Amino acid sequence: MKLMFASDIHGSYKYAELMKKAFDHEKPERLILLGDLLYHGPRNDLPDEYAPKKVIELLNSMKEHLFCVRGNCEAEVDQMVLEFPVLAEYALLYDNGRLMFITHGHVYNNDNPPLISEGDMLIHGHTHIQALEKTPKGYYYINPGSVAIPKNGNRHSYMIYENETFTIKDIENGEEISGLRI
Repeated sequence: MKLMFASDIHGSYKYAELMKKAFDHEKPERLILLGDLLYHGPRNDLPDEYAPKKVIELLNSMKEHLFCVRGNCEAEVDQMVLEFPVLAEYALLYDNGRLMFITHGHVYNNDNPPLISEGDMLIHGHTHIQALEKTPKGYYYINPGSVAIPKNGNRHSYMIYENETFTIKDIENGEEISGLRI
C-alpha cells in the first residue's frame, strides 16, 4: 500500500498544483488530505496564488483518488462545492495490525491524543510543522507539515507512506526531508 498525505493547502492554487504534480509522480493508491483545503483562516497570511475556486476545480478533478478529514477552516458550505466528503472529524485505517488515527489536529493532537495503543499512529496536520517521532507513550506522532504555509522554518511538504515507512518530501522538488520506519 502506498499513500500520500498532504495538509493545509489553504486555498493556494500554486501549491495545490505542485501537490497534484507530486501525486502524479508518486502514483500512490490514495491522497489523504488532512484538512484546511480552501481558506487561509484568521491566523495565517494569504498563501501564494490564493484562489479557492481554482483549488476546488483541481481537487474535484482528483475526487476518485481523495480521502479527506475536516480541518478547522472547513465549513458545510465547502461540502456544497467539493465533490468528495470533507466533513469527517477523523478516519481510521489499519495497516499490518497497526491503527492509523487520521485527523486534522485541532481536536486530537499530540497534546490531546485519542485513545490509541502503543505502536499505533496519530497522523495530523494543523500545526504546519513536520513531525516523525515515537512518543514516550509508545505511539507514533506524524505530521506532514503544510503544503502552502509551512511554519518554524519547515519547507512546503507532503508525505508518502509505503512499506511501513513515512517519508516527508519537499513539494517543489520531491527531495526527501526526513523519514521514519515504524
